[in-house]
Amino acid sequence: MLGNPPILTIHRGFKRPDPALVAQFRGAQTSHLADAMDGRGALDYRIKPLDPANAVFAGPALTAFAYPADIAAMFGALHEAQAGDVIVLANDAFTKTAVFGDLAAGLMKNKGVAGFVTDGLARDKAGIIATGLPVFCQGIQPNSPALNGPGVVGAPVTLGDVYVRPGDVIVGDADGVVVVPREQLEWVLERLAAVRAAEARTEALVRDGATMLPNPMRVIADATIIEG
Repeated sequence: MLGNPPILTIHRGFKRPDPALVAQFRGAQTSHLADAMDGRGALDYRIKPLDPANAVFAGPALTAFAYPADIAAMFGALHEAQAGDVIVLANDAFTKTAVFGDLAAGLMKNKGVAGFVTDGLARDKAGIIATGLPVFCQGIQPNSPALNGPGVVGAPVTLGDVYVRPGDVIVGDADGVVVVPREQLEWVLERLAAVRAAEARTEALVRDGATMLPNPMRVIADATIIEG
């Protein structure tokens, strides 16, 4: 038989990456970052911005795990957050209650949190948008959660099929959210520059009237043709 876990467990002491390094990810297009990481790193497509017009952010992850229908971990993460952090709250993709609302969004905005990401649901959409905090979630659900625990803050989590550790860099835009592992930041930035250069060349071809790109054309040239 399982024993009762603590109401809230907080892991402290993780190292946040150099703010100057994090700043270089601000404004990066999430699709370009995924390309720079061999086509991976994005959270499940169901985790989307509440307000696509206010979806751009980048910052180090402060991770938390909230048990279904409970927000102790969410408030624990808010307490531990530093300005510029992105709170990443795993909720087992629970959809019977919200795990976040407009009051929490306002508190996070006041503390300087850069963004909030969860695989759960939110409520009070209009109020959240009014705070100006970029918020990503699976959708809206008015049902209210409890504040009983258990919950965990500052330990690795998995949400949206991606493993996230405290200090990983989280980047969002209107397309979704990408997780950049903290030990790969400089390497990803180098590859990101190459991706951007390649995209610029390709965009120039399209503007000049191209009807096919070189790589797909090579595949088509080698295709087996069946007439009739």
